[in-house]
Amino acid sequence: MAEGKVRVLHLLCKHEKSRNPVSRRTKESTAGVSVESAHGELKAILGRLEGKSGQELVDAFAKEAQLRSDCGSFAQGGDLGFFGPSEMQKEFEDASFALDVGQMSGIVDSQSGSHIILRIA
Repeated sequence: MAEGKVRVLHLLCKHEKSRNPVSRRTKESTAGVSVESAHGELKAILGRLEGKSGQELVDAFAKEAQLRSDCGSFAQGGDLGFFGPSEMQKEFEDASFALDVGQMSGIVDSQSGSHIILRIA
C-alpha cells in the first residue's frame, strides 16, 4: 500500500445539484435527475451488494460501477487508484479514509453527486 494513501472503487450518480451534471458514461445531462432519484438508485445497488464480502463484493461492485457510474472511472469498475489527503473533494476523501479495507460506505454526497465507496486498500 502507498504510505498514507487509500484505494477505492466508487459508483457515482450525478444529479441536478452536481457541479458538472453530465454523465461520463452516457455523455448525457443529469440535470433532470433529482437527488432523491439518485439516492433511490444507490439504495437499490446497495441492496444488491448486501451480504457480499471479499473478492465477491469487489467483483460485484465493479460490475455495478461499469453499468451505472457517471464517473469516467466506470470503465475501470470505479477504480480511482491510490490517493492521499487533499487529492479528492473533502466529503469523498473523509468517507474513503474512514472506511476499513473491504468496507463499503452508505451514500456519500459531494459536489460531484452521490456516491457509494468501497475501500480496497
